[in-house]
Amino acid sequence: MAENEFKSSVAVFPVQLQWGECDPAGIIFYPTYFRWFDAAAWNMFAEVGYHAKRMRAEHLAMPLVAADCQFKHPAEQQDRAQVRSRIQRWGGKSFVISHDVVREDGILLAQGSETRVWGRYTDGPGSPLKGQAIGEDLKALFRAR
Repeated sequence: MAENEFKSSVAVFPVQLQWGECDPAGIIFYPTYFRWFDAAAWNMFAEVGYHAKRMRAEHLAMPLVAADCQFKHPAEQQDRAQVRSRIQRWGGKSFVISHDVVREDGILLAQGSETRVWGRYTDGPGSPLKGQAIGEDLKALFRAR
């Protein structure tokens, strides 16, 4: 772990590759990983109490501003895996989530990351979104124990 990396707990999100998520050769269609990363990120925040209903009620958001993925091993239809997600780094108003997709036999299928901004809608949903300082209370929810 790099010196500036946050010592994060790891959230586990189970996934299974379905027919519609495969290309004609029966191998994972690459956008599936990004969909899984997004779902895993939201699941991770829900596990610490920041579920979508709460975020909406408090006018909070965590928009995606960057994403990447390295494909390590082909995934095929019906493969079961876990997306293992953790906070890699906190910034002033942004944070990076890293994701490892590990098939049930232990094979690493992909590694990726998302950069998101912690924000609040100034006057409720539909109004401009403004980045918010990330407080120690939020960080503490993800600290490894």
